[in-house]
Amino acid sequence: MPAAPVFLSHPSSLKHDTGGHPEQAARIVAIERELDARGWLGWERVPSPEVSPDALHEVHPPEYVEAVAAFAAAGGGHFDADTLASTGSYEAALHSAGGAVALVDLLLDGEAPCAFSAHRPPGHHALPRRAMGFCLFNNVAVAARHALGSCGRSRVMVLDWDVHHGNGTNDIFYSSPEVLFVSIHQSPLYPGTGQASELGEGGGLGFTVNLPVPPGSGDREFVSLVAGVAVPLLERYAPELVLISAGYDAHAADPLAECLVTEDGFASMAALMRDAAASASAPLGVVLEGGYSLDALARSVAATMSALGPDGGEPSLEADGSQLVRDAAARLEPWWPGLG
Repeated sequence: MPAAPVFLSHPSSLKHDTGGHPEQAARIVAIERELDARGWLGWERVPSPEVSPDALHEVHPPEYVEAVAAFAAAGGGHFDADTLASTGSYEAALHSAGGAVALVDLLLDGEAPCAFSAHRPPGHHALPRRAMGFCLFNNVAVAARHALGSCGRSRVMVLDWDVHHGNGTNDIFYSSPEVLFVSIHQSPLYPGTGQASELGEGGGLGFTVNLPVPPGSGDREFVSLVAGVAVPLLERYAPELVLISAGYDAHAADPLAECLVTEDGFASMAALMRDAAASASAPLGVVLEGGYSLDALARSVAATMSALGPDGGEPSLEADGSQLVRDAAARLEPWWPGLG
């Protein structure tokens, strides 16, 4: 059993050629350069495998997977105005999903204290039969399904702090109480989903928690929502696994949004989730999503890993019980009474 947390990656992430697109190979290069300069912060590097067809098909039907493979093999192009593929994209997407699944296995088998899957393309916008928002396969959803199916767990929590709403993850688990999905995201912003009124349906009503924040929101709003909503929900739900869809495009330097989170904000959110997950005896893993300012992305990933690693300290920023938290508690009262 490794004494160190595990960082999963694969060279195929660099083969997903998007040219000058914001979601570019330079993102991975920047992250790894930053971590190398910091001695990898005590983390062990492990290459990710390709996802198995069975695991992938739990979310994406075979005909869709085959269509992505054929599209890449034919040279790629545009799935839509935002989402590209090249000849190397299918292999990269298989390892991106495979890293998320391997992360789950390492955590639930007790082989790593925590893990970070850092691949591209990202995943949280991908729907079962549709690539969108730079995403081909929904990596965190595939990982959660694997935990629920092959690994026999019954409750998984996903916190998505990417600045864009994770509409794919939201929709995949919208009617299921087996996944508690919590998303903090700027609104209005692409893809236009994730309204506070979207709470799930059927047996999943109350298990989708959307926490939209206005442009200009920063550490105060994000950290308060983690401390005041995500952490109390984790304590009530008692998940057997916690996954973070970690996008870093809420950073103040990011070109694609208008939020103002700093590296300290990301580190504080990670530390809060680390402590809450540990109290619930739930292993915690992180799956990379967005983040398009290369330097800010690299520093923020390092800040997250530092908070989750062997020398992680206490959250440096305190929550203040903002109005956003009080509004969310009131909205969730029918399903999570006394949250506030």
